[in-house]
Amino acid sequence: MASGVSLRWLTSPDELSQPLLDELVGCWLRVSNAGGAVGFPFLPVDERAVRTAAVELRASLDGATRVLVATVDGALVGWSLLRSNASPLTRHWASVSRVQTDLAVRGSGVGGALMREVARAAADEGLEQLHLEVRGGQGLEDFYARLGWEVVGRWPAALRLRPGDDRDEVLMVLRLDR
Repeated sequence: MASGVSLRWLTSPDELSQPLLDELVGCWLRVSNAGGAVGFPFLPVDERAVRTAAVELRASLDGATRVLVATVDGALVGWSLLRSNASPLTRHWASVSRVQTDLAVRGSGVGGALMREVARAAADEGLEQLHLEVRGGQGLEDFYARLGWEVVGRWPAALRLRPGDDRDEVLMVLRLDR
């Protein structure tokens, strides 16, 4: 794990305090406007849009949907979202999304620490797989592949960022039952 990083799961709305929500909004805003594929493809995004999404995210925390936050010296430096499935058909896997690290800590291992903890927690819950969708053309597949994820498919030109800039949506899986 990256030196000095603390990881904590938030599983209910009251665990995402207003100060922590403000930090999450700041991180999400900076990562988005730097071109990060974290839910706001049409840039620049403003703080109001990010705050609205963050408040909705906080309201969705119910144990099956949870946020993993990474902090250094008490300050938020990254986070990710894990969503389990209620259906008996898909209960054996969960989805990972919004994986991001603040620009100031890029390359320090925070992203890897987040993803290793997500995998550990999912395996401890008895899940067999994690699913992830990434925006093609960002180099994200290599990052996840180093952590054991594999590309299992893609939706060609599924994402239109602007006319003439279509990207594949890349489907990835981490098999936890191996």
